[in-house]
Amino acid sequence: MKRLDFNRGWTYRRMQEEGPGKEVRLPHDAMISEKRTEDSAGGINTGWFEGYDYIYEKEFDVPKEYEGHYVSFEFEGVYHNAEIWLNGEKAAFRPYGYSDFYVDASGYLKYGEKNQIRVIARNADQPNSRWYSGAGIYRPVWMYTAPAGHILQNGIRVKTISTSPAVIEAEIRTTCPGTLDIRIIPEKEEQDPGEYGNERHSEAGVVAAVQEHTDGAATVRLTVPDARLWTVDTPDLYRLYAVFTPQEGKECDSQEITFGIRTIGWDRGNGFSMNGERVILRGACIHHDNGVLGACCYPEAEERKIRILRENGYNAIRSAHNPCSKALLDACDRIGMLVMDEFVDVWYIHKTEYDYVNYFNEWWKQDLKDMVRKDFNHPCVIMYSTGNEVSETAQPKGIKLTKKMTEYLHHLDETRPVTCGINIFFNFLSSIGFGVYSDKKAKKEAEKAAKHRGKNGKKKEKAVGSQFFNNLAGMFGSGFMKTGATFYGCDAKTRDAFANMDIAGYNYGIKRYRHDLKKYPDRLILGSETFCSDAYEFWEMAKENPRIIGDFVWAGMDYLGEVGVGSWEYRDYAPDFAHGPGWITAGSGRIDLTGKPLAEAGYTKTAFELTDKPVIAVRPVNHTDEKHSPSAWKMTNAVESWSWAGCEGKKAYVEVYARAAKIDLFLNGRLIGSRELKNRCDTTFTVEYRPGRLEAVAYDDSGREISGNALETAGSETILQAVPENKSVRPDGLCFIRLQYTDKAGTVKPLDRGILHVNVTNGELLGLGNGCPYNETGYCGDKTDTYFGEALAVVRAAEDAGARPVVVEVTDGVHTGLTEIEVE
Repeated sequence: MKRLDFNRGWTYRRMQEEGPGKEVRLPHDAMISEKRTEDSAGGINTGWFEGYDYIYEKEFDVPKEYEGHYVSFEFEGVYHNAEIWLNGEKAAFRPYGYSDFYVDASGYLKYGEKNQIRVIARNADQPNSRWYSGAGIYRPVWMYTAPAGHILQNGIRVKTISTSPAVIEAEIRTTCPGTLDIRIIPEKEEQDPGEYGNERHSEAGVVAAVQEHTDGAATVRLTVPDARLWTVDTPDLYRLYAVFTPQEGKECDSQEITFGIRTIGWDRGNGFSMNGERVILRGACIHHDNGVLGACCYPEAEERKIRILRENGYNAIRSAHNPCSKALLDACDRIGMLVMDEFVDVWYIHKTEYDYVNYFNEWWKQDLKDMVRKDFNHPCVIMYSTGNEVSETAQPKGIKLTKKMTEYLHHLDETRPVTCGINIFFNFLSSIGFGVYSDKKAKKEAEKAAKHRGKNGKKKEKAVGSQFFNNLAGMFGSGFMKTGATFYGCDAKTRDAFANMDIAGYNYGIKRYRHDLKKYPDRLILGSETFCSDAYEFWEMAKENPRIIGDFVWAGMDYLGEVGVGSWEYRDYAPDFAHGPGWITAGSGRIDLTGKPLAEAGYTKTAFELTDKPVIAVRPVNHTDEKHSPSAWKMTNAVESWSWAGCEGKKAYVEVYARAAKIDLFLNGRLIGSRELKNRCDTTFTVEYRPGRLEAVAYDDSGREISGNALETAGSETILQAVPENKSVRPDGLCFIRLQYTDKAGTVKPLDRGILHVNVTNGELLGLGNGCPYNETGYCGDKTDTYFGEALAVVRAAEDAGARPVVVEVTDGVHTGLTEIEVE
């Protein structure tokens, strides 16, 4: 089966517009370039972007020789209510905006002639999401061709039977009887697989092989000698190549898949285990967008996201709250990141008026089936989640549905456990009528939003559901939700649903862990959504209790939409705290929107015992004791910097994170203070700011020095730098360039600020912005403000770049920086 790139040569336009449309290349997010206004019915959820319906069109040729062959199109993601039209005929409809789906095109094509494909992607039906969804064909599209007798699309499934010896089982389905030749090769082998159907695969590099007759479905077992097992620390992969020769007919077909050899287990004795060894999940929740690139799914952006999370101590992600992309799963396989792949945010009760609820009953089985089909061969995928904060789990109907969905997933894939993220306090309060989602309320809010359009002034909305709890948590702090979860009614409204899944997903329920471990001796507990400040307590409990299998912080990386929910901002960057237009991101990441790790990431690594040096972070000295925007999802807004020019003599709060018995803090060689740490890994010093060297020294219980770390004040000279994250880029590939105000040594100066203009030669500027949750200009222009001295540019190298480097020049009118990225 051949896969052809089908991402070029498209046009798109708003549905109500006339004309040929604008040329675009997929993936494409139509929403990111729309206006953000108070008329947006999506409001704070979607970052105030206006919503429209879009038409994508493309003309293409289908060679005459393909007649009688199988031809299909794969759409990895279209948001949403997608209609696929081929030569004027409706070939498919898919409502869920995150499903990977295929369209069998064989009956619609004209062979040897011009063909037209039209895709309708709807997003005018606002509100339809609780976060920034993006719009249009935001993930890649592929065209597949195969002989009439072929291996079915996604017709190969591989699972590990045992690891010692390493035995795998491959299930292969074909359209007709014939013979299968199967080869297994390590992914790292420098081996050209050859052309199946034309010549047999070379024996070089093959570690296992078998030939098998099939009547349409074959199951074979192969032993892999000296197998390299897949783990988070050794993510070794293999490739399975299968050649199918039909019993009748001469034309062969072939497919290949990548897989890892590993087993997983979950039980009360070992908790979660991989290859027989316990693994504690150090997880992060992430949304699907790629920051300044919007919802566009570029492989380099997905891999970068996973790499940064892995570098900051996370070994697992939760794809909140929808199936993730193929590119992200591929990256997790290569890098060694475990994945809880989540299905959906809603079941049968609306959270927004036009969300997936309208299609759930008809489509949930097909969408789950397609999610499993996409995930099955990925060793990184260890768990499925049926939903997020679905208060239906407090109702008899929803409890039955929980069981039904769990059993259906077991039917599709018996190798992985099933969970569901339940907000424990939310379930209880919603069951007695507080802040509850309902179809009636969703409809009323949509009507109010529509009525508001075209008028001046801010909308006054009564918050419900997650927004209701977010507001309360912002006012009362994270303890509000965690303490509320300890009430008896919370147990009563969650225990039946938890009994209908393999692993109980607790959103903000850490104060229940010890109680529930005793009360429910067979229950496995997962912190499916947690606060950053819970990391230390979770880790200490998990080390002692295998039935606490992991923790997923909200959130690992900042994301678009749900604006301001996790933000601590001051008025120099955010003129108001009302979260109206101008606000664009949640501000909830331990890593900001540009991929910069924040001090909270340092705290998390410390809590998880992943660093042996103290982490020093300083709350913005230019705003000491000033009021900032409220949020329970922010633990601190400290910055790992001792460069606060103009703040000499001001009070500074210095936070130090360490696994130690005592911390000494020195400024320019003078002891500022000492702090003992007991049952925690963080402490705070009050210091009068003076430039120089700020040093923290850690000691053990005996007073022996363990380690130290220091921050140095930046020099007086200011340089504007363009710093590429990678030294080279492939033609047509993406490169990420950090734009920074620094001194000569490269130390960032957080209080230097300017409007930067970026110019690119031998490439295209795809996105430009900074990490501030408030951003009036967005990410589609060639100018951006800096945020604490930094910004990010994303550039795509020219396809015909040749040997010429990509040149990125940045200037603020006074300072200029330039970098060249080699093209390889």
